[in-house]
Amino acid sequence: MQVSEVPRATAAASSVAVSLGLPVDATLVLQDSDKLTLRLLPCDVVARVAPAARQVARFEVELARRLAAVGAPIAALDPRVAPRVHERDGFVVTLWTHHPSATPHGVAPADYADALRRLHAGMREVGVPAPHFTDRVDQARRLVADRDRTPALADPDRELLGRVLGDLRHSVGARGAAEQLLHGEPHPGNLLATGNGPLFIDLETCCRGPVEFDLAHAPEEVAKYCPEADQDLLRACRVLVLAMVTAWRWDRDDQLPDGRRLAAEWLDRLRTAVARDGADGLGDHPPG
Repeated sequence: MQVSEVPRATAAASSVAVSLGLPVDATLVLQDSDKLTLRLLPCDVVARVAPAARQVARFEVELARRLAAVGAPIAALDPRVAPRVHERDGFVVTLWTHHPSATPHGVAPADYADALRRLHAGMREVGVPAPHFTDRVDQARRLVADRDRTPALADPDRELLGRVLGDLRHSVGARGAAEQLLHGEPHPGNLLATGNGPLFIDLETCCRGPVEFDLAHAPEEVAKYCPEADQDLLRACRVLVLAMVTAWRWDRDDQLPDGRRLAAEWLDRLRTAVARDGADGLGDHPPG
């Protein structure tokens, strides 16, 4: 979120909470990227704030409500207030349960794999429309092709990203793997280690596709506990996901802290994958 918007977004979240009977004397910033995540005290609620134009908040709230009903491992909405999106001063605000971290060491790979498996099981029980994973790939491709939005991206790197995104979009989609509702970005930053076990957050990226697309966001050690995964498809998805997240970092409006350093680092990793496996073979023979 733009620095100039943070005070207004914080005030909007506090105002919503107070209007619902939740006392707020202090706010702590938990995350500031494309949206602002705050911990409100002393009511101890997590508020997620985004510009009102981001109507995806309503989708996230409805999905969270349904997943909680089937026992999926997600961080739930705050039970003290109605599960809805609140609009205030040009922002949408959603209120979530705060889960203290149970360990400073993160989630063990075996527990990570189990939580993702249970999340996918829960997602198979809820029927909500969601975009296909290829729609997200196409968003990345359009970003790479738009020189106004990615002015710092050098032409050779722009060509590399565009080619990898296009080739792997086709090859992953053409495999005919079983598809279902996915988290979309179940990376370690979206998994909390809590006293109630690992819980996923940030459901607004949900899409439909093969489970290997989700697994590709997790640390490689997690895949060792997922023998049911198609390993060739997973390797292809890992390179595809790397290309996608690299593209996001070159967006001139990207607000991820240290994003430009990560953009250069991930481009180097992508070049290594292409050099190792052959640029011509990326589309038909996923990287190993």
